[in-house]
Amino acid sequence: MLSVKAKAKNIPPERTLVVPDFVERIYLPWVEEHKRPSTLKSYQDIWKAHLKPILVRDRVLLRDVRTSTVQNWLNQIGQQDLSKNSLKRIQSLISGIFSKAKQLDYYEKVNPVQNTEVNPKAADPQETCAYSLDEEEAMLRVFPEPAATVFAVAAYAGLRRGEITGLDWSDWREDEDSPFGALWVSRSVWNGHVGEPKTKKSKAPVPVIPQLAKRLAMYRERCGSPAEGPMFANTLGGRMHLNNLLRRVMLPALNRCRQCGGREGKSHLRQDHAYERDTRIPQWHGWHAARRGLGTNLYHLGVSDKVIQRILRHSNVNVTMSYYVKPMDADVLSAMAKLEQNVAERTAAQALRDSDGTVNPPSGATPDLVN
Repeated sequence: MLSVKAKAKNIPPERTLVVPDFVERIYLPWVEEHKRPSTLKSYQDIWKAHLKPILVRDRVLLRDVRTSTVQNWLNQIGQQDLSKNSLKRIQSLISGIFSKAKQLDYYEKVNPVQNTEVNPKAADPQETCAYSLDEEEAMLRVFPEPAATVFAVAAYAGLRRGEITGLDWSDWREDEDSPFGALWVSRSVWNGHVGEPKTKKSKAPVPVIPQLAKRLAMYRERCGSPAEGPMFANTLGGRMHLNNLLRRVMLPALNRCRQCGGREGKSHLRQDHAYERDTRIPQWHGWHAARRGLGTNLYHLGVSDKVIQRILRHSNVNVTMSYYVKPMDADVLSAMAKLEQNVAERTAAQALRDSDGTVNPPSGATPDLVN
């Protein structure tokens, strides 16, 4: 039986590559063919920014890499101003590279990333944010259409940004377990690439609550009551780019002057006072903060972790509880209790209108416009 050292020497010459050549000729093309475009972009960014400069300089043969070699790479990268999570993503990518090298017979030893560690003194990752119900309601009051309906889908259904972009009107349809229908998540869009949702569990229906159903019905009426096509379309009929919507519409709506209500920027320079942001309007913390907000708000309203996992369509309940349920202080919990108590009264007393003044359609068990 050949030793590991002997096996390494028997690797054919055409498979004897320096690490950068293997990554760029073999590994990244494989990722492009088999992984999501967003995954490829993430790997390419890590490779170009952190790994390639070191490995091109070292020019070490793939077959000669040992655990100490990888640890040396991680030590050099660990001197950069990166969080522990960022360093662990780099470590994970290196592990993936050598796993694929073993599968393709370019490497014969045990994966050298085993028993390596990232800089223990690296900064902990910044705490992520979850919007409260009060914050979401405040945002919905200031967002014009279609931003208000887009954000309502994120806040009340917990869809990811790419899943919202990928929604068609035919995806909102009747569901026997939900009187206001469900949004059937069946695709995700990233930078124009249409693909499958993030995981198999993600490809599932999400119940629509009455408040979201009314907004969707109003928005659909404004769009001419389409039966199919993108739910959120641009002026050419294609799928709306939500980051463009954020930059051009949503952020200006959130960042207004406390004194005059004007938007930040050149237009405010003509005013006779300095710009001071209105802190009564919530700040933007990203699309995913709405998804985390749904998990957090449901949990603090007494919904079980397993049910929240199903609503957010996570494969593992530990992910739900670790990253999507945030602790709340007494003030926030009190505000949520008041909101929960009064939201039904406010909804019943006031006809829901969107930012363009469209009144909600007649109420009923199931909106007429659900497919």
